[in-house]
Amino acid sequence: MIDAPAAAEIPVHPAPLRQNRLRALDGLRLVAALMVAAYHYGGRDGEVTDAWGSSPSLQFPTLHGWFAYGCLGVQVFFVISGFVICMSGWGRTLTSFFASRAARLLPAYWAAVVLVTVVFALPVVAYRAVSPSDALVNLTMLQQPLGADRVLGVCWTLWAEIRFYALFALCVVLPGATRRRIILFCAAWTLTAALAQAAREPLLDLVLMPEYAPFFVGGVGLYLVHRDRRDAYAWGVVAVSWLLGQHYAVARLWHAPDVDAFSYRGSLGIILIVTCGFAAVAVIALGWLRWADRRWLTVAGALTYPFYLVHEHLGWVVIEALHQGLGLPSAATALLTVAAMLLLARLFNRYVEEWATPLLRRALSSRPR
Repeated sequence: MIDAPAAAEIPVHPAPLRQNRLRALDGLRLVAALMVAAYHYGGRDGEVTDAWGSSPSLQFPTLHGWFAYGCLGVQVFFVISGFVICMSGWGRTLTSFFASRAARLLPAYWAAVVLVTVVFALPVVAYRAVSPSDALVNLTMLQQPLGADRVLGVCWTLWAEIRFYALFALCVVLPGATRRRIILFCAAWTLTAALAQAAREPLLDLVLMPEYAPFFVGGVGLYLVHRDRRDAYAWGVVAVSWLLGQHYAVARLWHAPDVDAFSYRGSLGIILIVTCGFAAVAVIALGWLRWADRRWLTVAGALTYPFYLVHEHLGWVVIEALHQGLGLPSAATALLTVAAMLLLARLFNRYVEEWATPLLRRALSSRPR
């Protein structure tokens, strides 16, 4: 390691060219989104029970136990997010980073909030719409800390993402991304998150997100591995993040076998899925999936975010129409619902994101006169 303070801030390796898109990462995004959809449609109770007309455990007597593990797709998303944010934030100014993230998240999110609010307000739809005031607050993405009702059930993960973006922007992007600074960021966040967990201080827990930090940090470490697979510090960041991540996942998602519980997620199953998530991103980071560089994976990646936004609540409406309205079997209903949500995601991508994202990015990147 270079000891001179001035030299230490020079990036050790040039950043990879932005046009070298890791298409396998796009495919992994869609796999994680489909995992979450399987959980929401057949791996839990709640309002989806009204859509099916009975508990999903009765609709999928064999598969519902497997679908219950689909919630871990969120943890896989967070690892991917850590990787992508470190890659996209390297070499950017704070303005450019903010414009990129806002333009990526907001257009499809706004469209999804408006669409779900309108659909749920229809008299033929049995699900409760949020109040007009709460619907408007949802457009800010700050409904979670304000305690407003959520239009989109999945938006709690976006609140975690926003806090990660803020930490990364302040600690890495603002002063300038370097290998040394990023490693210090990962180490500091890991340690302070553990201290926040021990202190049980709500404000520290809110900012440092102990149960999600290992996944974001692990993804950042894997991007450093992508830049230099011989980087022992980066591998150390990944290893510690995996060890902590599986701990938090088991602590939050495991429960003892209980005949009254909807599903049983075993600790070994949780550890296995977390490990597979880290391993999948690692394989991509090491370049071992270059052979899977297919253009259709880029399309899959483009559909993932809008699909993730709309699949849960609008999926209830489709499931009820197909299963209870048309009498289709459970398996056919689930598959057709996923297909319908993917089609809707494609419409979002084509008619919302493809024109609104570059427009918003240019608007936020331009300097005021």
